[in-house]
Amino acid sequence: MINEFLRYMEAERGASPLTVSAYRTDLKQWERFATDAGRYELRPGTATVSDLRLWIASLSRQGIGARSLRRKIQSLRSFFHFMMKRHGLKDNPASELALPRMPAELPVNIRPNETAALLDTAPDDPDDFLQVRNRLIIDILYSTGIRCSEIMNLLDAEVDTRRGELKVLGKRNKERIVPFGPELAQSIECYRKLRRDLPSPAPQLLLRPDGRQLSRRQIYTAVHTTLQGNVHAARLSPHVLRHSFATDMLNGGADITSVQQLLGHSSLATTQIYTHVSYKDLKRNYQLAHPRAQKH
Repeated sequence: MINEFLRYMEAERGASPLTVSAYRTDLKQWERFATDAGRYELRPGTATVSDLRLWIASLSRQGIGARSLRRKIQSLRSFFHFMMKRHGLKDNPASELALPRMPAELPVNIRPNETAALLDTAPDDPDDFLQVRNRLIIDILYSTGIRCSEIMNLLDAEVDTRRGELKVLGKRNKERIVPFGPELAQSIECYRKLRRDLPSPAPQLLLRPDGRQLSRRQIYTAVHTTLQGNVHAARLSPHVLRHSFATDMLNGGADITSVQQLLGHSSLATTQIYTHVSYKDLKRNYQLAHPRAQKH
């Protein structure tokens, strides 16, 4: 049943590979708990809310944090909803599970406009493929706010430096167009000159020296290596650059709806309001607000 659910989420709901992997991990953990307890196999009609609470309580005693517990409860809810829809389960026992409260946390980000200054001092030998590529990774992440998974899968053909636009495939396979400024366009073209010499390059923009696609770990390593020594260790991640993008946009005067669309969020938890903004207005807001989009 779990494998059928995972196929459904991937094929019909458009869940990303990372989301499907998280579902698999959570549900397999639940299945092992139920089996080890000698209670039953995971099948329709057998699980009760009391059984699920026993598992959540067990995880809590192991020190699993609120964020992870919330995700596991959401995984159970989605799975049993699927069982109701496809296999005639009458009730969703996970719907009665209370979500643990999340501690208030402020997003970690680099100080306003600090990233732009860091980019100007990052190693950038124009003939060194790794230096040029790693600097470009940081530039793209900060200048566009796209996710690590999105930059990893960004196709070279979907990056238009003349128009200053790139097309990304976000969560649930939703496409969006993100504008960028002339400085990033110039950096991309400098990198492309070196990329052309790679052996049998993959279709993605950012590649290894052997022409293959980068992994998530390699993108994290590129960010860490390039910023190391200039930024606090807690801030060395692609997602921190995404937070910094949003922070600098808002500080620069962009409206929150424009930032929402640029980030690819379907809604904002703080407002839970979704307002469509024309792409023309979106691009104008970006060019006015983001430091790397402004011509000097």
